[in-house]
Amino acid sequence: MAEFTAQDVKALRQKTGAGMMDCKNALTEAGGDAAKAEELLKVKLGKKLGKLADREAAEGTVQSYIHSNGKVGVIVEVDCNTDFVARNEDFVAFAREIAMHVAASPTAKYVSRDEVPQDVKDAEAAIFEQQVADKPENIRPKIVEGMLNKWLAEIVLLDQVHVNADKYDGKTIEQLRADLSTTTGENVVIRRFARFAVGE
Repeated sequence: MAEFTAQDVKALRQKTGAGMMDCKNALTEAGGDAAKAEELLKVKLGKKLGKLADREAAEGTVQSYIHSNGKVGVIVEVDCNTDFVARNEDFVAFAREIAMHVAASPTAKYVSRDEVPQDVKDAEAAIFEQQVADKPENIRPKIVEGMLNKWLAEIVLLDQVHVNADKYDGKTIEQLRADLSTTTGENVVIRRFARFAVGE
């Protein structure tokens, strides 16, 4: 019989956002090893993510970050499915990290590629097409596509590598969001952000 306490179950639930019985079963399967139980939950919750994406993210948190020099500030809204996860320390910390990232990344203009207006994409593509006009015609579309993807990665928040690349192993904001969805078992959505800078 695996040895663990109710406090262990509570701690695992607080850390992962998983249900009480899921945490208890994971600890039992892991022989009381909290780290192993957490990994088991990640695998189990990961299988639910397809369904989670369809669930409405109506709870969440609004976090802000003001740079120490008082010249840059960010407000970000990150949503999830339940109030329980909205109060989870890791969830709130993620929202704060996003706010800090946006403060350090003035090129972020949109949350996702879907938010970039088609006319904006078309205008940028037209500029790129002019820049590659001297290239062979058969390879121009591929070059323009690559240039467009690079440009989108600069202006789309989810495509950006977190500014603290060492801390997050070079992961993009989307990868960090997906990791949190797996950990919490909920549909985590970066809903919107606003960046303010003195003189801009």
